[in-house]
Amino acid sequence: MSDFRNIVINGDTEKADRLFRAAVSAFCSLVRPSRREIAQLEDLALPLFGTVSVESKRYVAAALSECANPPPALVLRLANESVDIAAPLLIRSTALNNIDLISLIGRHGLAHARAIARRPGLDRTIADLARALAAASSSTLSYETPQAAEKTANDDRGPSEVERTRARLRALMRTTEPLPTGQDATLYGRLLDAALEGNRDAAQSLLSGELNISQTLARAVIDGDMADLVAGLAALQLAVSQAFLIATLLCPELVRGIAATRAFLDQYQRSGPEAARLWLSERDSEIPRVVPLRTTR
Repeated sequence: MSDFRNIVINGDTEKADRLFRAAVSAFCSLVRPSRREIAQLEDLALPLFGTVSVESKRYVAAALSECANPPPALVLRLANESVDIAAPLLIRSTALNNIDLISLIGRHGLAHARAIARRPGLDRTIADLARALAAASSSTLSYETPQAAEKTANDDRGPSEVERTRARLRALMRTTEPLPTGQDATLYGRLLDAALEGNRDAAQSLLSGELNISQTLARAVIDGDMADLVAGLAALQLAVSQAFLIATLLCPELVRGIAATRAFLDQYQRSGPEAARLWLSERDSEIPRVVPLRTTR
């Protein structure tokens, strides 16, 4: 334990690769790392991430995949690397929950899905998703545009299948999503509850109240295009995994297929809350208001 702390606090004059490997190796030797030690490793390793070699990333990913209490931010960063680096974590790491796995499949597609499919005890919904991606793969899959992917998905999947997918995701998240506390209980938690119940009216009212937008625009966020959806969720400052889950439950037709899912995740990660609120404000001002008629006595 003392060796790991010395590496983090005092630094090292060795190259980034050696420091990266040494810090992770020392961390993995800890039987029960504390939160402080986890934070120390992430503070050291994450800034080095852009400078270390692919070989060092592979080494660290393999080491952390066997670690009982790995640093979650570092694991997630490695899991978002190419599959030749991420595979050990995708297959074995307990730091990746079901929301992480769904997001990783949506972001990276078939290669990550195949690795995730090898996880022992994988949830059936995620396993089916991985199998569906494998079955749908073809020599032209990588060259599909989002529009082509959406058309293919619309041709292959009817409303009943969309609803079955949504219902299975609801059941999955009921058992895996931790109950929100504090401010989340009045924001993400309430929105998640409405989405899990398929209560679009409740979701619309929540968006209208929280974002101070009209009911008409709140409905457009749910029933409109991806730009409306991304802006509404980004303005709420939801985490990427949270926003993706809400989108999947409320608007499955917008995130159906690899290309559409990737487009949503890319747009969401580029959207800041302030820009999203400004966009919504301008959008709201363009929507005609229904003014009640005055009656004379």
